[in-house]
Amino acid sequence: MAALALLPAAGEAIYFRDKISWRSAIAPSEMVTVEQARGWGDTAIWVDARPDDEFATDHVPSAISLNEDRWNELLPQFLAVWAPGKKIIVYCSSLSCNASREVARRLRKKRSSPTCSSSKAAGKR
Repeated sequence: MAALALLPAAGEAIYFRDKISWRSAIAPSEMVTVEQARGWGDTAIWVDARPDDEFATDHVPSAISLNEDRWNELLPQFLAVWAPGKKIIVYCSSLSCNASREVARRLRKKRSSPTCSSSKAAGKR
C-alpha cells in the first residue's frame, strides 16, 4: 500500500527533474559570494528584495528595501543613493528565492547593472 502512495511522487520527480525550484536561475557570472560583496565596502549598494516583514526582522546594515510588492514606492529611495559605477548587490533569503532575480531584472531595465547574491548568509554581517 505504501508503495502505491509513492508512485505519484516518483512520477512527478521524473517529470519535473529539469524544473527543480532550488536550482538558481541566476547566471553564475552574476553571482558573488558574501565575502566578495563585503570587500566592495562603500562602493556597493545592498538591496534587500525580501518582503517588508522579513526586512524589518533582519537585514544587512545599510541595506535598502526594494521589493516587487512596493516597487514604485521604494524605488525613489534606491535612486537617491545609486550612482553609475556603484556595485549593486541584490539579495533575498535563499538560492531558491526568486525575489532578488526579479528585482535585479527590473533594475537592469533601469540600466543600473545589479549583481545578485541570493544568499541567506548575505543578511549577516
